[in-house]
Amino acid sequence: MSLLEAVVLGLVQGLGEFLPISSSAHLVLVPWIFNWNDPGLTFDIALHIGTLFAVIIYFWRDWLKLISAGLKGVSTQDGRLFWYLVIASIPGAIIGFLLEDIAETVFRAPLLIAIMLILMGIFLVWADRRGRKEIDLEGINLKTSFLIGLSQALAIIPGVSRSGITMTTGLLLGMTREDTARFSFLLSTPIILGAGLIKTPQILANPAMINANFIIGMLVAAVVGLLSIGFLLRYVQTKDFRPFAWYRFALGALVILLVMVRI
Repeated sequence: MSLLEAVVLGLVQGLGEFLPISSSAHLVLVPWIFNWNDPGLTFDIALHIGTLFAVIIYFWRDWLKLISAGLKGVSTQDGRLFWYLVIASIPGAIIGFLLEDIAETVFRAPLLIAIMLILMGIFLVWADRRGRKEIDLEGINLKTSFLIGLSQALAIIPGVSRSGITMTTGLLLGMTREDTARFSFLLSTPIILGAGLIKTPQILANPAMINANFIIGMLVAAVVGLLSIGFLLRYVQTKDFRPFAWYRFALGALVILLVMVRI
């Protein structure tokens, strides 16, 4: 992997992990479009660890407060929110473990990714228009958090987008744009952490993979991810999700065209 490839993939991971455009789709499609060697799922996980650093840095105060409250029980809203996040993480973790082999092969087909980019773009716009936008983090309950977590399991298919599907579900359940984005970002922490812990032994078993470009890709993902979180939380205070849906439509159409041309 060249330095350019590592930087570009770190950039698209940092943007795609938190914007509702699917980082996993871009990590497959960018090498495919430019005829680069597929870096594989292990490098994808390394880039996700970069964005894990981003979300921890951005929300470290929130997490300290949530963990402290959660260890004391569920008598406070912060304590309940902590356990809601724990419970919401379970479906995605189970599905990711059970379908790991398929995720590394079948789900990485460009045509499937293109279709999912377009379909989820449609659902995102529909949910944004239909949602009541009345519930904030203080009003979230166990049912809402679990359903958002359950929807997160679909993100194992590149093109769905973990942030996209959780925000879409949150909007459909009546959450505000800003708070469904914030809940989505908090929910990303345990799922990315879990995936990183599972894959770390594989990375350490192949020390030749850990070179300068590998580290640079992670750092780029972390910095860009940090900027992406701040941008989206400010953006959704006054604007809707349509630009992200239009981007998904355009990219999906481009990929379908390339698939037809390359047949």
